[in-house]
Amino acid sequence: MVVAMRTKNAHPVFARVYARLRPMLDRQGAAEHRARLLSGTAGQVVEVGAGDGANFAHYPPAVTGVVAIEPDPFLRAEAARRASESEVQVDVVDGCAERLPVADGSADAVVMSLVLCSVTDQAAALAEARRVLRPGGQLQFYEHVAALPGTRLAGVQRIADATVWPWLMGGCHVGRDTAAAITAAGFVIEELDRFDFPPGQPSPAASHMIGRAVREVPA
Repeated sequence: MVVAMRTKNAHPVFARVYARLRPMLDRQGAAEHRARLLSGTAGQVVEVGAGDGANFAHYPPAVTGVVAIEPDPFLRAEAARRASESEVQVDVVDGCAERLPVADGSADAVVMSLVLCSVTDQAAALAEARRVLRPGGQLQFYEHVAALPGTRLAGVQRIADATVWPWLMGGCHVGRDTAAAITAAGFVIEELDRFDFPPGQPSPAASHMIGRAVREVPA
């Protein structure tokens, strides 16, 4: 099912480029990263920035339903096609990360996969993820992020973000300290693994992380 809302599509060309490149990256190892990200997921899920629906095939049977948010019309149509083939119930919804069309406390898990680099307001997107999670719910994330300070890659990322990279890559900013932003948004990170991907291929977006965080419960 596709639910329509009025949102702005800011990167229509990149959306089509991404849809062509994404299967190649999955073959290089991103599919295994997606499976690892979603392993053990259960209950009601909100996936933010679903893209073309590449994650849908990796949701385990314990997931009772997925609300998949995607603002781009082209990618949303691709996601809807994959949703119809998914073994779990997936509803593809037009919306943006900074204003999720989901009720407070209605999700057992929020999945963010290669999206926090490109949102307009990272703090607002994470605040929305926290809002829609039930107390104790999980934020599951797979992102490319800032390299370690002082490394050559960190310098490359600063130059990339200040020049053409965001314009070419759909608003992506490779130098964001996303782990710090997750903690600042009121989550406790319980699992975190950092790695370079694709291996052996230099890129400003090489530094990645996969992890899980829990929404803090007020004392």
